[in-house]
Amino acid sequence: MDPIKNMVSATDPVRNDPSTPDGEAALRRMLSGPAAFSDRLPAGAASLEERRLRRARLAGVITLAAAAVTAGVLAATNLGPVTSAPGPAATVTSSESPAATPTAATPTAATPTPQATAPAQPAALGTFAFPDGHLSFSHPREWSVRTEQGPYLTEEAKAGAVVAVVTDDTGAEVARVLSGMYGDGAAGSVKRTVLDHAPVPGLTDTSGNPAEFGFAADQILPVTYPGMPDPTGPADSTPDYYFMDVRLAQEFLPTQDTSGTNQIRLSNGVMSASVVFDFEKQPVFATPDAAREWMASERYAQLKTMLLSLRYS
Repeated sequence: MDPIKNMVSATDPVRNDPSTPDGEAALRRMLSGPAAFSDRLPAGAASLEERRLRRARLAGVITLAAAAVTAGVLAATNLGPVTSAPGPAATVTSSESPAATPTAATPTAATPTPQATAPAQPAALGTFAFPDGHLSFSHPREWSVRTEQGPYLTEEAKAGAVVAVVTDDTGAEVARVLSGMYGDGAAGSVKRTVLDHAPVPGLTDTSGNPAEFGFAADQILPVTYPGMPDPTGPADSTPDYYFMDVRLAQEFLPTQDTSGTNQIRLSNGVMSASVVFDFEKQPVFATPDAAREWMASERYAQLKTMLLSLRYS
């Protein structure tokens, strides 16, 4: 037999079963034996129907074997070597939450916490009121105020003429506020440069004209005589003196050309308030720009706040 027949014969369960008689040997005995026929099968011989069933089973086994060999050849040819890979992990759904697994804390760089900046608190203020109770003002609490006799024209006016002398925490005199006497002063021709001004809330003279705080510089112009040209400023335009006080608002207009006065007429006489500069060392500031730089200082803010706080009732 050829190899394929040998392979098929090897898979024949009947041929390999020792309990099954050899069909070819039985056929030779039938042909060579006496001519006696019987419809009964010899003992141990399989019927034709059984042999058909066996051959059908054998054909099915051969077909499956051939299909398996063919599939292996195709897979090896088209897909290359097969490598084993783990299958996807099974997903388990549970109504209970899994217990949290403790993990080691990961150290992180410390981030500096921004410090909250406290809002600036207003400076503590003290209040001074004149003996008559009409005029008052506020000042830094560490400053002091003492009173002196003010100028007067009559004995009846003497008691109401009071000067409030304001000194800072070192004892240096920084301002004077006068109440009780009215007086006129001479006014000269000036060229005024207003550096700062603001209305004093609620403070007006007897005619209802508003009062203002102001910081300005005056340049004294030459005195004129009839027939002489209008006065002009010095060539260097350097102010002759600086002042900070409370005046009627009209004296801080750009057109102001006279020195004017800081006296404000009130119902009980007059009020004047001014910051004390050392007139012996005028000009106090070398240049107007130096004066503007001083306006950014704490001392300037203190003095301005004090003059703006003037109240009359």
